[in-house]
Amino acid sequence: MPAPPRAPTTFTEILELVWWRLDAALDLDMIRWSAMLGALEALECGTTSIVDHHASPNAIEGSLDVIHDACREVGVRITTCYEVTDRGGPERTKAGLAENERYIRAHPDIHAWVGAHACLTLSDATLDAVAGTAADLGTGVHIHVAEGVADIDAGRRLSPWADDRWLLARAVHLDRPLPGTVLHNPRSNLNNAVGYGRPDRFGNRVRLGTDGIGADMLEEFRLAFVCLRAEDVTEAPTTVWDWLAWDDGSSVEWSYDPMGPWYLAYTTGVGPVSVTVDGEVVYKDGHPTRVDAAEVRARAREQAARLHARL
Repeated sequence: MPAPPRAPTTFTEILELVWWRLDAALDLDMIRWSAMLGALEALECGTTSIVDHHASPNAIEGSLDVIHDACREVGVRITTCYEVTDRGGPERTKAGLAENERYIRAHPDIHAWVGAHACLTLSDATLDAVAGTAADLGTGVHIHVAEGVADIDAGRRLSPWADDRWLLARAVHLDRPLPGTVLHNPRSNLNNAVGYGRPDRFGNRVRLGTDGIGADMLEEFRLAFVCLRAEDVTEAPTTVWDWLAWDDGSSVEWSYDPMGPWYLAYTTGVGPVSVTVDGEVVYKDGHPTRVDAAEVRARAREQAARLHARL
């Protein structure tokens, strides 16, 4: 991937100079193979369900079904949403809302959320539209909340809308209680140097995520634990173990026993031997059963080259 126009030195500059440029360069073919590779890597780590938050401002319509179909082809469960934002102008804002609504209505069998970027790129009118769309559809909003200090006002602005159905990604600098589930992404937080905010400090339910940096949830558990220990040396791995979400519709045979927090907090290299999703074996003896892993990686590399050329 080519370097950005200049080296970013703050979280906001990382967004502006890296991620938002990358989002704008995506097309549906890139999205498909990126999603398929992400699903494959999830499966190889024993992760069977993905909650995704997507942005591709020049390829909005249909993008969520491209992601959904790619993950299901691999055999991984998926629920996704489109990142509504004002930074691309009113037409893209409207298109993002429409893509969320289309996807949710097209998949009544899964729990999906309406996506939104973060308060720092959303007007009050757009926040109102996002929350209203979610309420009309009987669901919540999946939104980045106070990830960096530039979004420090998020708690005040979201207070009129947030409810228990919302997914509050990050919440590192959240300054007040908000209803909803906090999504904790320790590796990504460290990578972006946004600091540490104990995710359960307000009493919210917490779930671990990766922000797309791989899909090894056991590794994310270990990292979340040492981050918590750095804050409070009396803490035990059982606290963070409760932040993992276990998929009732899947079963994994692991390479290690017993699969408990005290054993796994300091044991690396644990992985799946076999994975069953919805009654079908989709991973066995190091290989996916539905797709050719080598082909997925080769096609993903081709699309990465196209993406990097645009950048």
